Amino acid sequence: MKTNRFITFLVVLGAVSSCKQETYQKQVELPMKKKAVVYQVFTRLFGNTNTTNKPWGTIEENGVGKFADFDDKALNEIKDLGITHIWYTGVPHHALINDYTAFGISNDDPDVVKGRAGSPYAVKDYYNVNPDLAIDSAKRLEEFKELIQRTHKAGMKVIIDIVPNHVARNYEGKTNPEGVEDFGATDDTSKEYDVNNNFYYIPGQAFKVPEWKEGYLPLGGDKNALADSKFEENPVKWTGNGSRLAQPDFYDWYETVKINYGVKPDGAKDFVELPDDFGDKDYQAHFDFWKDKTLPDSWHKFKDIALYWLDFGVDGFRFDMAEMVPVEFWSYLNSNIKMKNPDAFLLAEVYNPSLYRDYIFKGKMDYLYDKVELYDSIKHIMKGYGWTDHIPVVQKGVADIEHHMLHFLENHDEQRIASPEFVGKAEIAKPAMVVSATISTSPTMVYFGQEVGEPGAEDAGFGKPSRTSIFDYIGVPHHQRWMNNKKFDGGQLSDKEKDLRDFYKRVLNFTIQSDALMGEYQEIHFYNKEHTENYDHRVLSYVRWSENEKLIIVTNFDSEKNYAFNLKIPRDVVDKWQLKDGNYVLHEALYGIVNAELKVENGIGSVSVQMEPLQSYIFGLRQ
Repeated sequence: MKTNRFITFLVVLGAVSSCKQETYQKQVELPMKKKAVVYQVFTRLFGNTNTTNKPWGTIEENGVGKFADFDDKALNEIKDLGITHIWYTGVPHHALINDYTAFGISNDDPDVVKGRAGSPYAVKDYYNVNPDLAIDSAKRLEEFKELIQRTHKAGMKVIIDIVPNHVARNYEGKTNPEGVEDFGATDDTSKEYDVNNNFYYIPGQAFKVPEWKEGYLPLGGDKNALADSKFEENPVKWTGNGSRLAQPDFYDWYETVKINYGVKPDGAKDFVELPDDFGDKDYQAHFDFWKDKTLPDSWHKFKDIALYWLDFGVDGFRFDMAEMVPVEFWSYLNSNIKMKNPDAFLLAEVYNPSLYRDYIFKGKMDYLYDKVELYDSIKHIMKGYGWTDHIPVVQKGVADIEHHMLHFLENHDEQRIASPEFVGKAEIAKPAMVVSATISTSPTMVYFGQEVGEPGAEDAGFGKPSRTSIFDYIGVPHHQRWMNNKKFDGGQLSDKEKDLRDFYKRVLNFTIQSDALMGEYQEIHFYNKEHTENYDHRVLSYVRWSENEKLIIVTNFDSEKNYAFNLKIPRDVVDKWQLKDGNYVLHEALYGIVNAELKVENGIGSVSVQMEPLQSYIFGLRQ
């Protein structure tokens, strides 16, 4: 989802009923032996050493990173941070303001491009990559393939974006493989809708550029021959967020057009729906179901795109705004993907909790963003007005799908933790990071620069402070200090920033090594609120365990207050761990300098805990 001052998207949240949870009875099988950690990196920004940061600056003024900047040293440092997968954001060729006509690429119109570097979610050519990212734009595909190979050599998997809901308003498949027809090439534009049209149309009307608001001008007002409010599109297509106006609103996704998946304008589906019991069936059954069905043309086009990138060497996809595309399409696409690569990593942006189970079980998604429940709850706690009491409630509500709910504290859509608009200090996220990474079996994601406290403070032009801009040519200062002129050694970081990165490295490496984090979970928070003196709603505690490892995790979200208490381990946990009365040594796993003792008496455990502000402990039981 592309959130900024020009884009809004309304999600109506619905409570997930118990009957919805009971619809899917199949036990979730965990495909991984250890947790996955995804490093989202905005590819264009990662290797940029230019510090000019002029608002609306050109590529020459503000610089740009390249595929080649991810050299062996950079990738090994990312791997050593505790990363298993890299999501290279912004790789597919999207609309941008730069002249690549020498390479057979048409110039894009600033009236339908957001920013100067362009939105990565306005894809212009799905069978190629952003020419900005290559040292030699004529060999950009070769340079990306080399990056994939280097990433694999470093021991990590590669994820890229696919944006099925919409494409750039000026989409041009100039590099389609032989026999692949371009989007819209054979559409009947005299009709608003046809099942095999790739787009929706407003016959008899031409596109009109939005009325600019808030003092906005394309390119910040810089002169450009195409910035004339005369972008030609006749008949006009529906806009990416579903707007059916010939002149989209300023806050619509006016730079994109919506893809037609066989859903009629009145919402009726022009394709076969999945039987109710298909949520319990595997991807082979889903693949077989669709083999003999007549399907809308757009389904085949996006299936071919996904399989092309799998053949290219990509290991998985992040699907943008998946809930705006029918779940049956995802069943079709993802079962085709899994037939080619059963281990493909499939992550989807879905924000409506009432849809989670359909998109996981019927849509065959591996993972969904845990945004509106866990992330939003943790954000409220970090900002000082939320209680930790809500976190165990959230986890209980997703107990049947917890493995599928990817956790994060930052991504390109969300405010930087260190921005004043969030909490202003990166260290405030330390307990949140421990909880996000250890409370479930789900993957964890971090956004590049998060680990060094990047505040996203730049006025980049189209992008404004609090989020690192995805629309502009810009530098990322804290990340650049870690990059240290491409030495990738943190040589310019302050001691405080080094300590923060060391903390992330410790947490993430523990995450990917722990057996218990792929095992059982039980909250002990409410038991301690009832039975433990000095325990508070700013503290959170829970246990994780496997056959070989038992963990007691306790965090202090308070940025000012110390806590001292005897943490209680309830009788049912002691029984599950098969502990007898006595004393047990606990080893603290993050820093290894604080050991503690678990005392079991009359079947109930206790651990003496003294916590400084923002401190967390991961105690491991030695038996």
